[in-house]
This record gives sequence, structure tokens and C-alpha cells, in this order.
Amino acid sequence: MASPRTLIWAQLVHLGYNMWADREAPEWNIEYTAAQQTMRFDMSLWDDLMKYFTEVGVNTVVIDLGEGLKYESHPELAVDGSWTGAHLRKKLAEMRALGLTPVPKLNFSTCHDTWLGDYSRCVSSKIYYRVCSDIIAEVCELFEKPALFHLGMDEENQPNQQFYAYSVCRQMDLWWHDLYFLAEQAEKGGARPWIWSDYVWDNRDVFYAKMPKSILQSNWYYGHKFTTDITAVKAYNELEEHGYDQIPTGSNWSDPQNFEKTVRYCKDVIAPERLKGFFQTVWKPTVERRRWRHFEGASEVSYGKRLFEG
Repeated sequence: MASPRTLIWAQLVHLGYNMWADREAPEWNIEYTAAQQTMRFDMSLWDDLMKYFTEVGVNTVVIDLGEGLKYESHPELAVDGSWTGAHLRKKLAEMRALGLTPVPKLNFSTCHDTWLGDYSRCVSSKIYYRVCSDIIAEVCELFEKPALFHLGMDEENQPNQQFYAYSVCRQMDLWWHDLYFLAEQAEKGGARPWIWSDYVWDNRDVFYAKMPKSILQSNWYYGHKFTTDITAVKAYNELEEHGYDQIPTGSNWSDPQNFEKTVRYCKDVIAPERLKGFFQTVWKPTVERRRWRHFEGASEVSYGKRLFEG
């Protein structure tokens, strides 16, 4: 079994939260989904979380930047309250001083790219490639050549965009072209590309034919039951059978015990040399109103780590 000291025990924290497009249907008219021109973020929670992470064994913080950073290359993407690069560097230094490893995340899925502003409606164009390249290079510099860079790429399909006023899905070779392009930009910055793996659920054969082993995989499943008749669960097994490095992902989105169940399941089906860690995703903005969700998530990471070590 892999040594727990070598594993990534990560939690996702949002700086920006403009992840979803303009969902209009009543069933999507819920808290935090609509994009805003003001940051939804409380520094008090951020600082308390970083300290708590060190107490419970979280060693890696994946920061979803989105519109939360005022990019020097594209300041037009900023909203009221976006951090400057200098402020981000300061907070990253504080994290490292606590023993935490910060990892950048920008989601380039067309389902979750509202943070790109008008460029989210220029997907796969020359200007889109230029903007994406500029931003990834700038982030890699700010993070001082991070070892990993999460590119998102989840849920890019029509069912997940059926209530969007503007819906777009790359298909077939275009999806792969853009994935390869984005991965290459991360690699130029010294980072290993890291993505969500749910594309494999509906595109199994082409995924295993075209997905490079160099791209780190995070399959995700947030349910209660862990059996291979569930496509998302079976993907953990199949990714292992095909030799991909994995960081399995759980969440307290719908089941507070999902993370520990993910650890129990995946520690038995993924070979130690390919199991790179575990990832907790709370899916709430970093605001005081949702403080308990973030701390609950981190507590589950702590429990999952003890299970793994035991």
C-alpha cells in the first residue's frame, strides 16, 4: 500500500465562483448558481480554513481561481473584489508557510466557464486559444511552476446545459483538440495537467484510445452506494485497468460520509503506484454562511486519511 505520507489529501476552495452559466429555469434558481459581478468570498473563512487544514491533515489546497483573480494579461475578466496577482502571491506564501501545497484550478469546460466572460462565447476560436494560453501561463508564474494544474473539463454535454440561455458543447475531435491544447499550456508552465474524468462515462472507447497517461485523472462520485453497476463507480475500476494515475474525488454535497466511502472503495481497487491521493469537493463558495460545509468536508478528509492509514 502507498505510504500515506506520499499521498495528496486535497480540498477544493473557491476564490471565484462564476462556474455556471445563466440558468433560467425555476429548478436552477438556487443559491450561488448565477454569475455575479462581485466576488462571493470572505477572507475570515479562508484564513481559518487554512489553519484548520493543517490541523486535520489536508496537505493540498486546489484553488478554483475563475474571476477571483485580476489577470494582468486579461484584466477585463475581473469583478469587484478580484485579487491582484501580488495579493495572491502573498496568500500562497502564507499557505506554504503552514505546510500546504497550493494547486491552481481553472475550469475550461463549456459547462463551467462563465468566469471567462465574453470569451466563453468564443470557444475554439483563435482569440479563445490566445486568452487561455495567456491565463494559464500567468497562473503558472504566480504559482511558481506548480506541479499540478487542474483544467476542469467536466459535464460538457447537453443534459448539463439544457437550461442555459447559451449552450455550447465541443464534440468528437474538437473536444480532444482543445483538451490537448490546454494540457500543453499547463505543461509549458511546468505543471502536470489534471482533469475531471466524467467524459469517460459516455465515451468509454474513445477515452481509452485518446486520453494520454500524462494527464492525471479525477473520477468523481458523490452518492451513497459503491457498486460497479453504477457507471461513475465502475470508472474507478476501469481507469485502474487501463493504467491511469488517479486522485479519486468525493464530496459532502449530498452525503456527508461520501468521502470516507470513496477512500474505502478506491484503496482496494487502485494500485498504490497509480493512487496519487484523494480530493474533497465541497461545492460552496468561500463565504461565512457556508463555513460549516467547508469544515465538515475537511473533517471528512481527516477521517478518510485515518481509515487509509489504518
